[in-house]
Amino acid sequence: MGFFQSRFFEPTWKNKVLILQVAFTLLIFILGIAKIATKPSQIPFNRMDIVAISMSAKSGAFLTYEIVTMKVDKFKRFGSLKAYAVLNTLDVVFWAAVMGFSFKSVAAICSGANCGIGVVIGLMAIVNSVIHFWAAVIAWMNHKHFKTYGVSRGDDENLDSGFPPQYHELEGSIPQTVAPPQNQVVAELEATTAGRDDGRIDIDLSSRLVRRLSRLAPIEKPKVSLEKPSDLPPPPEYSETGQSSICLNIVIQVVGSRGDVQPFVALGTELQRHGHRVRLATHGQFDKFVRDAGLEFYSIGGDPAELMAYMVKNPGLLPSMKTLRGGEIQKKRKMVNEMLHKCWDSCIRPDELTVQPFVADAIIANPPSFAHIHCAQALSIPVHLMFTMPWTSTREFCHPLANLKANGSEMSASAANYVSYSLVEWMTWQGLGDVINAWRHTLDLETIPFSEGPCLAETLGVPVTYCWSPALVPKPTDWADNIDVCGFFFRDMPSYEPDADLKKFLSSGTTPVYIGFGSIVIDNPEELTATIREAVRATGTRAIVSRGWSKLGGGSPSDDSIFFLGDCPHEWLFQQVRAVVHHGGAGTTACGLLNAKPTAIVPFFGDQPFWGHMVNAGGAGPAPIPFKSLNKDNLADAIRFCLTPEASDSARKIAQKMSREAGVRRAVASFHANLPLNKMRHQSHPIHIENRRWDPLTATLASLTTTTVGMMTSASDIVVKPIQAFRPVGSEESRRASSSRDVSGGDPNNHNPRTPTSMNDDDVFGRPAGLTVPHQLNKSRSTSDLHRQHGTAAALKGSASGVGGFLKHYYKGMLLDLPYAVSEGMRNAPKLYGGQVYDPGAVTDWKSGSIAAGKNFTHGIVEGIGGIVMEPIRGGKKNGAAGAAKGVGIGLLNMTTKVTSGAVGLVTMPGQGIYQSARALVKTDTGKAIAEARKTEGVGIVQRADKNKRKWYQETVTEAYEDAQYR
Repeated sequence: MGFFQSRFFEPTWKNKVLILQVAFTLLIFILGIAKIATKPSQIPFNRMDIVAISMSAKSGAFLTYEIVTMKVDKFKRFGSLKAYAVLNTLDVVFWAAVMGFSFKSVAAICSGANCGIGVVIGLMAIVNSVIHFWAAVIAWMNHKHFKTYGVSRGDDENLDSGFPPQYHELEGSIPQTVAPPQNQVVAELEATTAGRDDGRIDIDLSSRLVRRLSRLAPIEKPKVSLEKPSDLPPPPEYSETGQSSICLNIVIQVVGSRGDVQPFVALGTELQRHGHRVRLATHGQFDKFVRDAGLEFYSIGGDPAELMAYMVKNPGLLPSMKTLRGGEIQKKRKMVNEMLHKCWDSCIRPDELTVQPFVADAIIANPPSFAHIHCAQALSIPVHLMFTMPWTSTREFCHPLANLKANGSEMSASAANYVSYSLVEWMTWQGLGDVINAWRHTLDLETIPFSEGPCLAETLGVPVTYCWSPALVPKPTDWADNIDVCGFFFRDMPSYEPDADLKKFLSSGTTPVYIGFGSIVIDNPEELTATIREAVRATGTRAIVSRGWSKLGGGSPSDDSIFFLGDCPHEWLFQQVRAVVHHGGAGTTACGLLNAKPTAIVPFFGDQPFWGHMVNAGGAGPAPIPFKSLNKDNLADAIRFCLTPEASDSARKIAQKMSREAGVRRAVASFHANLPLNKMRHQSHPIHIENRRWDPLTATLASLTTTTVGMMTSASDIVVKPIQAFRPVGSEESRRASSSRDVSGGDPNNHNPRTPTSMNDDDVFGRPAGLTVPHQLNKSRSTSDLHRQHGTAAALKGSASGVGGFLKHYYKGMLLDLPYAVSEGMRNAPKLYGGQVYDPGAVTDWKSGSIAAGKNFTHGIVEGIGGIVMEPIRGGKKNGAAGAAKGVGIGLLNMTTKVTSGAVGLVTMPGQGIYQSARALVKTDTGKAIAEARKTEGVGIVQRADKNKRKWYQETVTEAYEDAQYR
């Protein structure tokens, strides 16, 4: 390796070597032409005569790509260090072959000048091969350096060393960008991001990926100042607009802790008041909590405590070695897979207790539930996201789980904020995208590509309602109309009677402050208790300390200055204190501010620092103190800040605004306002997920990649599925399942048929444990025989499906997807140089495909040919002769791309439409399950109706059927 560390392989030599490559390639091309020209007429022509010319042309194309993507700003986004390295490595071999062919041709037939030219070509070819080797080593070294450190060697000559232009200089246009390939994004994500032990993610703003993504940030608008509460706008008026005139079956899917579930219980209760039937689908631990509130419940499995613990321990892209060795990755992926399947069941399965049929008409979900959009697509129903922390890209603040590191970057803070959301979403999709796509296949939905999956909700414009007060965090000015900030969701005041000791403490001295950290588990509660005691003593105040899950105070008794408290509702307790100090959960923060209490936040992980900064920005509390930095001095300072008149005044102003809010009612109104009622009354609400194409090159590569991956997966299924089918009956999982059932008494009937399992474990986990009696042995043997017979059939079916999938991906990819991708890439190519692109509409069936093809062809011909004349005229009017010259180039490019897209689209768009129509006609298992569930639900509704209602149902259905007959 010492040789490759020589100064001759430093990046400063890159341009010099490139000049040599161009010079030798051009000389060999000229000599190739001269060799043909000097060849005697009596010597027959053969293929070796054009080897030098063809190889020079091929190398010229490679070098043109390299030069353009390195030197032209608009095309730098297409550059890739790895691509440069691969192309130069290939040329080393090609030019060595040219040398061999040239000398072979000279040895066979040598005549005069032609012979001499052939020898010179051979010598120059071997020199050119060495030069390309030189360039390949430089490129590989740069690529290796980039993979390790996130930037190329010699950053001044990096592909993307120039930052994007200032957005105010772009005259209102939004710069277009190109989605990088998946493997490149994953590699750059690893170099760009780093996990922390507090559940957050460090993002390096100087990395190449971040600078590329910053080009997606929209134009910056004036934003509201958050420096003091008086600058905050008043909350919107909460009218009763947007009410629904139809009653729906609504499933609310929530993944998270009790604090995440509680707001949706309040929401579900309000939805019920509007006549909707509401089912809350969440973890089994919250069954009683949900049912006690009067809502239907459906378990989606998963353990929220395990899931949160895993996210805290492994917040980054790469898990720790300890986690890998412990098998945590497989366990959590299996947990997510289970929750996805159960989320789908929650949309169409009957109630688990009452067995009352249920089919969802709409979905409300928090983003971490993951299944929401996909279930809505399968059912063709609307979906609405609601969450307690920001999950939509904005320039005004960064993602709550991201820490931005400048590292000398010149990127604006607003652009960095915007990019942070995409990076966090991409990291999530990179870890779970394959699990989600595998689950989508069970719903007969197509695979979502890597370029679309991470930001699917924003791409589709899914309505989002955020459950925090606009008095604390106003709605960002760059959020669209489909995004609403409605206010916190508060439950009704619970009844609570304090015990005598608490009453005595509250009445025997000055009003105390509250200090508590809820469900946070602290490693050393004794040390934290001592810190709290010293801080309280230093401030001369009194405190109520919540013991929480960490059991603060241990067995120590309360005294006159500190009272250690068990469970107590915050709604009541916060009315009895002067200020609050807590971990920064969204619900606890909201409760404190609603009661006008200055708030000091000691964040541990996740979004808690975000709420600390928001409270501080509103003047109602000090800057957040990370728990690892907490000591008696800064805790005492935080308490003193909260006791100042200024903090109390700020908290009071925020509380006054929050008191005028009705967060739950506003959220219900937002949900109703975003329902497509006209469609829902008469037809379904389909969701179309399109694979966006940016240009012909990336479109072709993405299509080929998708096809190749599909073929490889299907090919592996030919072998993998039979192996899975023949999995031994006495596996370790089976022994664990049997052991767990033996604990319950060994009763064959004492097992839960709905125990969640993976798809390949049904026959293992679904069997009752065998009893240790003689006749049971024969039963075990027969069970084993049945397993073998079933395994044989499953193996044959699995292999057949693998072969079928391989052929399907090949022919669909080559005959449908690839030509369609080229057509769409050509259509969108003008965006790369600031041109306008006509959208012919989505292709959903043969009819829309034919219409789109006609529109695309018409606009392609008219705009492509007309642009040759009009673009120079427009350019000349704007920038004179230089503009006219530029217009000529743009006109030629438009003619090439738009005309080609229109012509190719005449075949590809109808073909894609026919495929979609044929796919819709096939009665899939998912379609049959939905139809059967709706039929069962309809029968149940009619049976439960009274005589008059039943008659109305019959008349309505008959009328609708007759109307359909005449259409």
